[in-house]
Amino acid sequence: MSTAHIDTFIRDNMPPEELWPEMDYSVLPELAAYPERMNVATELLDKMVADGCAAKPMIYFGDDIWTYTDLMERANQIANVLVEDYGMVPGERVILRSGNHPMLIASWFAVLKAGGIAIATMPVLRERELVYMMGKAKVNLAISDIKLADDIAAAGTKSEDLREILYFGGDDAKSLDKAMSGKSVAFENVDTSADDPCVIGFTSGSTGTPKGTLHFHRDILAVADTFIRYVVKIQPDDIVCGSPQIAFLYGLCAYMTDTMRFGASTVVVERATPEILLQTIEKYKATVCFSTPSGYKLMLDEIDKYDTSSLRLCIAGGEPLAPAVFHGWEEKTGVRIINGLGISELLHIFISASGDDIRPGLIGKAVPGFEVRVVDDEFNDTKPGEVGQMIVKGPNGCRYLDDIDRQKAYIRDGWNLSGDLCIRDEEGYFSYEARTDDMILTGGYNVSGLEVEAVLMEHAAIREVAVVGSPDADRGQIVKAFIELRDKSAAGDELVREMQDFVKSQISAFKYPRAIEFVDELPHTPTGKIQRGALRQLEKEREKK
Repeated sequence: MSTAHIDTFIRDNMPPEELWPEMDYSVLPELAAYPERMNVATELLDKMVADGCAAKPMIYFGDDIWTYTDLMERANQIANVLVEDYGMVPGERVILRSGNHPMLIASWFAVLKAGGIAIATMPVLRERELVYMMGKAKVNLAISDIKLADDIAAAGTKSEDLREILYFGGDDAKSLDKAMSGKSVAFENVDTSADDPCVIGFTSGSTGTPKGTLHFHRDILAVADTFIRYVVKIQPDDIVCGSPQIAFLYGLCAYMTDTMRFGASTVVVERATPEILLQTIEKYKATVCFSTPSGYKLMLDEIDKYDTSSLRLCIAGGEPLAPAVFHGWEEKTGVRIINGLGISELLHIFISASGDDIRPGLIGKAVPGFEVRVVDDEFNDTKPGEVGQMIVKGPNGCRYLDDIDRQKAYIRDGWNLSGDLCIRDEEGYFSYEARTDDMILTGGYNVSGLEVEAVLMEHAAIREVAVVGSPDADRGQIVKAFIELRDKSAAGDELVREMQDFVKSQISAFKYPRAIEFVDELPHTPTGKIQRGALRQLEKEREKK
């Protein structure tokens, strides 16, 4: 297809097409109908305004309400600022720096309307992390909440390609708010190709420097037209809320793509702690919640204080969902959590199940539009019940920015190699075992730390737990549990023995944690996932001492 990009840096630094995975858009009627020319801002915003959502609330933020028209007009004004005042051309990169905020959403749409590529970043990122991303993508412009000015300003001094940083939320004469006020509320969206890149999502960098995952305009729609349309089934009268940041692809999809594709509304809060999220559900009568298993687990501690009766759908992603959390949430709310597995390279969730198809402890089946297999080292399908590496292909797939070696390692025979170890049963349900580097090999046995975690989570004294392999001279590794207790004063040898015996009573004895360490708090990523890698590294460093 003919690109609309005038600045072709990103297209020039995509992997060659022979290294792309297979991406089939003929598998579902909604995907097959996509035109060759598509701007996802037109599809999600402008068309929704034209098709009956003009006066409908799109964003609730505190006491403010933005309708679909409000969002479109403000996105248009920002797009006019970018193009008229700062010379932005299609294909240029704009880094976005903000907590969850309506202006972040408006800025994201403005960049796409102007044919650009949006890079949303976590508020917790510091200068050196921003410098790396800005250099890797050769970022041209930045939009930031004035409250987060320090690190982006410092990073900007080290970026050769950055022309300007626009700040919103201040009263300065040069603020984005001021610049917008004099601009037209109309803008002619760039006629981009469906396969023009429009989003770069940088991974957390847990395996070295962050990888820039590239996503096309059509990819953004495809995640809503697969997982959400066929599994979750968001409706126009839904009010969506959640805990992830928009800078996290899970959050971007939840509050924008997943919501707007079906004409629903969303509530955004800058920092959704478990208690704030429960307050949000009660205040706005939210019907759909996106969070992590850890988020739901922590909300259970406070849920009795709040009215959550409005909820009808709850989605969990980012890490495995323990049966204890699933059952606890259903008992308190009557809602069965929809578990899901997705990866940054594919943008959103591609294994899941909903309603009566949910089986606690299992992730689910391949989402319509995706094909998922479990294979051995020779790429042969494993037998049902055997552990193997999960591979996947569908309408979306891995394309790394300027990283041929990683691209070659991630794609094989058209399949995406997720790096996850799974089991597939005879009915096509998948259970998650570990990352390929997460299995614990102890005394000749393979142990899934997640299986041990799921058992420990059923113990009433435990608030959170992470199980990893700890180096051991005799066994190679031992199973070790890091545990945060509800009552920190209860820690002691007697409780250690009680928990070890509890695990032995539930699963094979060789899987029990030979070491247990009580901690005040487990380490988490900015997206709320437990950092098991940090705990493994801690144990390796302790061994050296």
